[in-house]
Amino acid sequence: MTVEIDFSSQLKTELTEMQEAGRIVANRHRILGKTSDNIVGELLRVYDDFFEWDHYPEGDVYDFETHGQYYYHAHPNEERPGEHGHFHTFLRPDGMPPGIRPAPVEDFMMPENPDDALSHLGAIAMNPKGFPVKLFTTNRWVTGEIWYEARHVCRFLHRFEIDMPHPSWLVNVWVTNMVTMFRPQLRELNDLRDKMIEAWKQRYPDRNVYEDRDLEVTSECSVDLDAQMASVAAALANS
Repeated sequence: MTVEIDFSSQLKTELTEMQEAGRIVANRHRILGKTSDNIVGELLRVYDDFFEWDHYPEGDVYDFETHGQYYYHAHPNEERPGEHGHFHTFLRPDGMPPGIRPAPVEDFMMPENPDDALSHLGAIAMNPKGFPVKLFTTNRWVTGEIWYEARHVCRFLHRFEIDMPHPSWLVNVWVTNMVTMFRPQLRELNDLRDKMIEAWKQRYPDRNVYEDRDLEVTSECSVDLDAQMASVAAALANS
């Protein structure tokens, strides 16, 4: 799927933040490249084995100040050809803007701990060389999230940050800035997610769409770091 972004319509402050985030991402690749390492290898370097479906690190990465969260895992190769694995990113309610509530879906149940009502922001797919190649969103059952409308998820993107040294400062900074760098795409993907959900409801009115195993990925697009940086630079030059 191709997601077309009109960079000229982005606010200058947003473009500036995206440009700085892109520089940080590129610098992390440069640093790791000095020893022929990459983002995925840096995260997994303490593990002797890597198992499909397991979360890395165990228990996820969670910043108790910002309430951002992420983990890395992989599916069987036949399910995701050309992909090593992907990062799932989240924000928990204590990090959300005041007054935000989950979407009023028919089977909604608030968790016993209100801060467990986390929102999935998007996933970053990595190729076997440890570089990002795709962004995507998922149906609710995939991550066990609580459903929030796309208009709210788009606001959450500005609050995602992992600001701590463990398990890897390099990876934490990289994930944080990837979300910032590709905010326009993630906003569009979450809007497309909601449209896909509504279309699925119309197509299968007797199913609970949020738990339907036939609907896993709700939107996706390829990403190119160099192209993103060039587009941002061009938009800033003309702003």
